[in-house]
Amino acid sequence: MPVAPVTPETPEAPGIPRLPDVPDIPGAGAQDVLKATRVGSWELYAPTGRLHVDQTLLDLFGFDPETYDGRTETWLGIIHPDDRPWVVNEWKQAVNTFGLIDLEYRVRRPADGTLMWAHIRGRAEPGTEDRPYRIVGTAWDSTETGLSRDAIRRALRHMSDGFLSLDSSWRIAFVNVEAEGLLGCPSRRLVGSVLWDLPVVHRVPGLEARCRETAAGTTAVGFDAEWPDTGRWFHIRLVPLPDGLACYFADITERRQREADREAAERQAAERAARIQELTADLAEAVTTQDVTDAVARRVLPPFGASGLVIQVNENDRMWVVGMVGYPEEFRQEVNGVSASRRAPAADRLRTRTPWFCGSVEEYTEIYPEYAARPEAIHKEAFAFLPLIVSGRGVGVCVIAFDRPHEFTGEERTLLMAVSGLVSHALERARLYDAEHSRAQQLQRTLLPRALPTLPAVTAAARYLPAGQGMDVGGDWYDVIPVSGCRVVLVIGDVMGHGLSEAVTMGRLRTAVRTLTDLELPPEEILNHLSELISGLDDDSFATCLYAVYDPTNGICTFARAGHPPPAVVHPDGSVTFPESAPDPPLGVAEPPYETVELQVPEDSLLVLYTDGLIESSCRDIDTGMDRLAQLLAAHHDGDLDDLCDRLTSDLLPADQQNADDAALLVVRSHRLAPDDIATWSLPDDPQSAGTARKFVGEQLAAWHLDELVTTTELLVSELIANVVRHARGPVRLRLLHCTTLVCEVYDGSPTTPRIRRASETDEGGRGLQMVAALSEHWGIRYTGSGKCIWTEQALHVPETAAPSTSGSSLDQVA
Repeated sequence: MPVAPVTPETPEAPGIPRLPDVPDIPGAGAQDVLKATRVGSWELYAPTGRLHVDQTLLDLFGFDPETYDGRTETWLGIIHPDDRPWVVNEWKQAVNTFGLIDLEYRVRRPADGTLMWAHIRGRAEPGTEDRPYRIVGTAWDSTETGLSRDAIRRALRHMSDGFLSLDSSWRIAFVNVEAEGLLGCPSRRLVGSVLWDLPVVHRVPGLEARCRETAAGTTAVGFDAEWPDTGRWFHIRLVPLPDGLACYFADITERRQREADREAAERQAAERAARIQELTADLAEAVTTQDVTDAVARRVLPPFGASGLVIQVNENDRMWVVGMVGYPEEFRQEVNGVSASRRAPAADRLRTRTPWFCGSVEEYTEIYPEYAARPEAIHKEAFAFLPLIVSGRGVGVCVIAFDRPHEFTGEERTLLMAVSGLVSHALERARLYDAEHSRAQQLQRTLLPRALPTLPAVTAAARYLPAGQGMDVGGDWYDVIPVSGCRVVLVIGDVMGHGLSEAVTMGRLRTAVRTLTDLELPPEEILNHLSELISGLDDDSFATCLYAVYDPTNGICTFARAGHPPPAVVHPDGSVTFPESAPDPPLGVAEPPYETVELQVPEDSLLVLYTDGLIESSCRDIDTGMDRLAQLLAAHHDGDLDDLCDRLTSDLLPADQQNADDAALLVVRSHRLAPDDIATWSLPDDPQSAGTARKFVGEQLAAWHLDELVTTTELLVSELIANVVRHARGPVRLRLLHCTTLVCEVYDGSPTTPRIRRASETDEGGRGLQMVAALSEHWGIRYTGSGKCIWTEQALHVPETAAPSTSGSSLDQVA
């Protein structure tokens, strides 16, 4: 007969086949053994779907033999509701695979409602077509062992650590409450499901790989991981079992936080100690009060979590702010210069010489109610007022402030007091240096030009950079000096070394240069006199110098140099040259003479004068520096001169590198006088030349629209020409230059110098130079290669005045 398929299912347990009602199991001997051991037997026939149990099982489970109907639903009805789902799954899997049925679950007896544990074993026997035909097995009371396991199960179920048990196919066999929360599902949905089907598991780094690795071995594995979306950390312990894997999840979030807090506190303490050591080193190297302020702000504020710093010193019973970080500028104005005798937090600390650690605004306003608005105004809520004491004398106060209330620990108080001691001595040294440095800077400012003159011949810009260490003073200098004929003198020099003595020597040289320039000597003679001057000094000083004269009427630049780097000439097309000349020695080292070089400088070219400190350093030789200078000039020659100076100094002397020598830089852009602003006449060595000159002057000044200067200029020209004819020799040449002033020049072939002398009332002559001096703003004499030039300058806009009498006027006799 065909075997009925095991397909009919009960409503309570879909998938569980109905068991047949069969007669007593054959084999009386076997039944006796089962009764003696209180083990009952059961049998299921697929064709009828009825379940047959023996009397032992009826008694065991509390069924009335008269009313027991053998239906599967009746049997399933007595299984505990919590156990029924997994029992159904296990039963179904074992029946359909002809595997061993080995189940232990809780049963509620229908007779009296008591709860017991039952252990069921059985196996399905196949019929035709590989379908189950008969299932037979045994059952017995396992309440004693089941209760023990149930107690363990309840303990596992409700323990604080998460726990789940996996079988060999990675299905969840048991899960407790804590693990349910982690996996995001209740137990009834988790039991029997495959762990890797849960999305949350894949978001725990390394969990699946470690599970598979542990299950394949024999050693338990533990690791820490952060559970997704919870912010909680767990120590996950994986224990291999003969038929699966046990997983424990211990919440270590608080422990990790405690450890992190402890480590942070230890790290902060170590960091503070390290910062104090760093502060000690920084303060030892601090030179100025700003250095002291920067060191405290950098080394103290961050490790203490502070946000503000004020350092005040007491001078003449006034509290002066010498350093401030993290405060509004208005606060500096409020507290700077206040009386040290008045009642105030900082002043009180100075008088009592005791610190005050104020942890809150309430504490501050309780003691100083008159300053109740101050914390809010400066956005601070806690303060450490530290007196600065040197040799028993209070020199100031250091205030460290916090953005929020702060409870000062004993360790912090000790460290801050140590800080105040370090700052006190460093600040005292810095104030002494600042005072000396201020005097040195004042000296340096007096020795260098305050501003370069505005001249028609050149546009100039300059920079001076002191050495990276020392007192910001040295022996480098530069100058731009206008001279006659619209010409300009460019000079730059370098007294070897840097410091106050070198600055004093530089001041002497600069004064000497200006004095000698007034004599309008050639460049080589200027250097000769300077060399004699520096050789006469008591010390062993020597210096380099470059002295150049630029003439805008013809574009010629004449220069001489004493041991100084050559100038750079930048042509309008950007090409850069360094004119060659003999390597003459520095001033004060060897005897003159010095060589003079003439250059033809195109209009709108650059003349760049510099000291060796700009181009030479410990990591760059002078040739490399000159090459770099040429590159920079070629690339940026057509821009603003101040911008060019900044670019040159920032590139050649980077701010992050301390330069060992001071450096000076002078950059000028050359201009030319327009041909229409220059008028020249050659005159015969004849008394009639004075009249001819007056005629030329009148016509030229009319063309320049300078009619108001005609009379005065004709008189000056007439006197100068007459003097040449009378006392000197030709050839005679007259030149007028129209620039910022009116320049009148008379050239002759005599090297003798006219002198002003006092004429008596009865003398008919001798008043010529006096009249020239009175009619012109400036006048003078300079020598040329073939003679001399007497020149005058007149302002272009002068008030109208009566012309002086010309009777008996002539230049004095040349001695």
